[in-house]
Amino acid sequence: MQPATPKAQLEWPKLRAGTLIRRYKRFLADVKLRNGHLVTAHCPNSGSMKTCSEPGRTVYLSRSDNPRRRLKYTWEMIAMPGSLVGTNTNTPNRLVREAILQRAIPPLAVYETVRAEAPYGLHSRVDLLLTDAKGERCYVEVKNCTLAENRVAYFPDAVTARGLKHLKELQETARQGHGAVIFFLIQRMDADTFRPADHIDPAFGRELRRAVRNGVTVLAYDVILDLRSIRLNRRVPYEL
Repeated sequence: MQPATPKAQLEWPKLRAGTLIRRYKRFLADVKLRNGHLVTAHCPNSGSMKTCSEPGRTVYLSRSDNPRRRLKYTWEMIAMPGSLVGTNTNTPNRLVREAILQRAIPPLAVYETVRAEAPYGLHSRVDLLLTDAKGERCYVEVKNCTLAENRVAYFPDAVTARGLKHLKELQETARQGHGAVIFFLIQRMDADTFRPADHIDPAFGRELRRAVRNGVTVLAYDVILDLRSIRLNRRVPYEL
């Protein structure tokens, strides 16, 4: 019997529950904690957060004791009707990196080293640079996907010039003979399929299709979320 594929996971720090009052200025969220205190939390998500920022929902915050931080709380998750949803855009890179190191992503299991934020393209840094035993490289851009409707996950949830730039840079690395991957991490558990959000950013959808024709690989995975951890789950099929 073949051993089960390891499931990479990240443990949450201690989480504090509260009720979302409002999200504003992109990076701020007012939350009423269960003890009645009103706090302003850092929202590490620059997207629209469509389908995962509804006031009145239960949210989960982590707390930092770093004296240099102006905002002590960070918004990590929200409880939506169909699923918990991870809202921290820093989580996908960390989880995908851990999964690659654990050989938990079969298409990327041949790579032995993982370097984060490596320079490439035009004044850019790739999320993950992978290298195999022969020195062959693979460039991986990780995208945080939180938008889901009717069991379809979509990216992006707002027009993304940065995402468009990354697709063009990945195509150039593929042209040079390197591996090139755009990895969509779906931080929720209620989607069966992934699609580009043509109804939000048609330019991104067009460029994604062009990128696939030019040798860029698309990977989409969802997760298992609970109040203890976030775990890589399964590869989700995509439709272009």
